Amino acid sequence: MASCHIRFHPHTLVSTNFTPKLKLNHNRFLFSPPHSSSSTTITAMASNARKVLVPIADGTEPMEAVITIDVLRRSGADVTVASAANSLSVQALHGVKIIADASVSDVANTAFDLVALPGGVPGVDNLRDSAVLEGLVKKHVEDGKLYAAVCAAPAVVLGPWGLLKGLKATCHPSFTEKLASYTTSVESRVQLDGKVVTSRAPGTTMEFAVAIVEQLFGKEKADEVAGPLLMRSNHSDEHTFLELNPVEWTFDNPPKILVPIANGTEEMEAVIIIDILRRAKANVVVASVEDRLEVAASRQVKLEANILLDEAAKLSYDLIVLPGGLGGAQAFANSETLVNLLKKQRESNRYYGAICASPALVLEPHGLLKGKKATSFPALSNKLSDQSEVENRVVVDGNLITSRGPGTTIEFALVIVEKLFGRKLALELANTTVFTSS
Repeated sequence: MASCHIRFHPHTLVSTNFTPKLKLNHNRFLFSPPHSSSSTTITAMASNARKVLVPIADGTEPMEAVITIDVLRRSGADVTVASAANSLSVQALHGVKIIADASVSDVANTAFDLVALPGGVPGVDNLRDSAVLEGLVKKHVEDGKLYAAVCAAPAVVLGPWGLLKGLKATCHPSFTEKLASYTTSVESRVQLDGKVVTSRAPGTTMEFAVAIVEQLFGKEKADEVAGPLLMRSNHSDEHTFLELNPVEWTFDNPPKILVPIANGTEEMEAVIIIDILRRAKANVVVASVEDRLEVAASRQVKLEANILLDEAAKLSYDLIVLPGGLGGAQAFANSETLVNLLKKQRESNRYYGAICASPALVLEPHGLLKGKKATSFPALSNKLSDQSEVENRVVVDGNLITSRGPGTTIEFALVIVEKLFGRKLALELANTTVFTSS
């Protein structure tokens, strides 16, 4: 299975080609097509490996790229990340550097079952301007294969390439007018028409990726993948959270935030936290708990930290936030340096947080949840000594914030933004990323 290398630097589906049946499963809405020869074929082929291409370029939106890669790899797809830049090293948005598996030229003659384009500006302009990629995708579409795009990519890439003619598609709200010049523009969070799946923004990418899984492998596999993601079902609601023992979070300006990563860290959670906090203009430091900057995350996305933890530990932070991932959380729990940092953070009444496996596997065994209410990944919540609030998606108890899993990470990050900068900015970011929709 292909992997990609990332460096950090200072499913609501609407289809227009069938009449859908609405079902609610795993906190998400699924529109399932009636049985047909095509859906039967997809189901019959579900056991076969599916090859997926995710092209990236300088200026790609890292949440959209990494969420798409992560979710597709959860389904068993063989994902290749290909650079449309002059080198494999691609500078994504928000200080994230991605090292691709191959160049677009390397895979120009490879047959894929799906090509999925992330958004981000100017990433989409750079994808559009790649003649090799354009030729690859046009041949792919002519061969009747699935293709997909999110955020600005439908309007800036697929539209100009003539690949949306006669089809309904969606995109980021700020590109709706541009999209309408190429095709019928709709406001669905995820839109399926024929062989193309389109979506709106970082906040819809998980739904987008699950919808692609359904098209590649069928509804049963999509449900299997979606369940552990803990996606939320009602996107018209503003984010909410449980707050106990409220205190005003004070901080240096800008706040300095430490995000540790390790082998086995959940890459979606890490990237979403870093991306959203950097959108809020926080000073985010990514530190490797391993003996090298590069770590292999849970879905084999390789991340490169800014600094080793031993160096990071010499500094002080307003907030320390632990992403999840089973292997990553275990590495955190075994790091004496990190545990001591967290204990000092708590003792000095500074802020700390964790998501997914980390509340149960890091904070709980080291006494960092003593006297606190918390939540965690459902399968691990029985490890918490106080399980009274584990059903909440985000819990804030004084200086502590915890959350449940990949599908709650945007809420988790938005609540951090709210505690640091106020609800107004948090809601602005929720709107910009189309995490919420009217």
